[in-house]
Amino acid sequence: MPQPTDTICAIATPPGVGGLGIVRLSGPRVTDIARQLVGRLPPPRQAMLADFRDADGEVIDTGIALYFVAPHSFTGEDVLELQGHGGTFILQRLLERALELGARPARPGEFSERAFLNDKMDLVQAEAIADLIESGTEAAARAAQRSLQGVFSRRVKELQEELTALRVFVEAAIDFPDEEIDFLAESDVVDRLGATRDRLSALLRQARQGRLLRDGIVLAIVGPPNAGKSSLLNALSGQDSAIVTEIPGTTRDVLRELIDLDGIPVHVADTAGIRETDDLIEAEGVRRARQALESADLVLLLEDASDPLQMTAGPGVDLPPGLKCLRVGNKIDLLPAGGLEQLVGAANGDRLWISAKTGAGLEGLRQRIRETVGAPGGVDGRLAGSFSARQRHIDALRRADGHLEAGRRVMMERQAGELLAEELRLAQQALGELTGELLPDDLLGAIFSSFCIGK
Repeated sequence: MPQPTDTICAIATPPGVGGLGIVRLSGPRVTDIARQLVGRLPPPRQAMLADFRDADGEVIDTGIALYFVAPHSFTGEDVLELQGHGGTFILQRLLERALELGARPARPGEFSERAFLNDKMDLVQAEAIADLIESGTEAAARAAQRSLQGVFSRRVKELQEELTALRVFVEAAIDFPDEEIDFLAESDVVDRLGATRDRLSALLRQARQGRLLRDGIVLAIVGPPNAGKSSLLNALSGQDSAIVTEIPGTTRDVLRELIDLDGIPVHVADTAGIRETDDLIEAEGVRRARQALESADLVLLLEDASDPLQMTAGPGVDLPPGLKCLRVGNKIDLLPAGGLEQLVGAANGDRLWISAKTGAGLEGLRQRIRETVGAPGGVDGRLAGSFSARQRHIDALRRADGHLEAGRRVMMERQAGELLAEELRLAQQALGELTGELLPDDLLGAIFSSFCIGK
């Protein structure tokens, strides 16, 4: 991608009214714009109190001007930040003045894109900025910070260095095809390949955990009316998000709540009780409940443990093929003495037993949810060393692993050094796409377009 030659500007703080608002500029015209807008060029990396003026010399606002000289800035270019009062009208006037002086509006993520293009960070680190801004839990924020600090990138670079050494070894060997000893066959290249693949597989497992921390899961609570679905939503979220009554069919729509499940963002959908009904409004709720199942990563099929008919009947809900489901018996607080032991003994299949009202069994349910979606055991401790990752990263690591496996097969079955060298090249290329070293410009643009404009 060609290096940018124009100057960009954007409001870097969220829309609305606040005590502070920031307009950010980056590019070659920053010094000229600063002199005209602020009156003089601020001393580098020092806060300067200044009046921000329009074309007629009228004061738009009074605030702090910060000037960063290239390449010692976030973008690697000259950068000016104007910190004024956080009024929508004031910030818009500052932005318009910068545009009058030769800047243009920044695209979403363009400041981070320029930082990447100017080698201030690699693509994984740039994406971690957006992940840090969007993080919904403390664990997700810590993971994004670790990626921003380069933890993920260093692991990828170590793998790339291993592949480079392997490629040099293999390609040097195939340059001498007439040697009496089959150098590759008697070397440890297959063992070295296996060791590299083991390290890549470990990185892939960590990346999956990172994606889980970033994106979370969609959890749908379904079941018959009055099984306690809304009570469970309230218990998991820790607040009265849903109306709870003794009347079946209280929930008529899909209620959604974002909760922090020991560091994992969980988008919980409390659905209407699934049953046949002549009530048009309730029927629409049932339809939406079935629709929610289609987008879920995991389903909690909730049943009333105090209702003998529900305990002896089948699930009563048609689940999409392959969808993970946990069957949960609720209201165990209503069972007589010894009733739970009888249900556990007579239960057909694996079932969890809880009371959304008293909290009994909820910790076990939380743990089972974590295990089912692939999160580490324990409460958040093992997530502390994780880094944030995206599906794009996982796909690249999978492709690299596939090429390493293909290379192992051609060596074991055909002793084909040339084919092994090509598979190693393709694996290294997949890792290069991950960090942005080898990535098409259109894909690069798509990645940064998901960022907020001021970043």
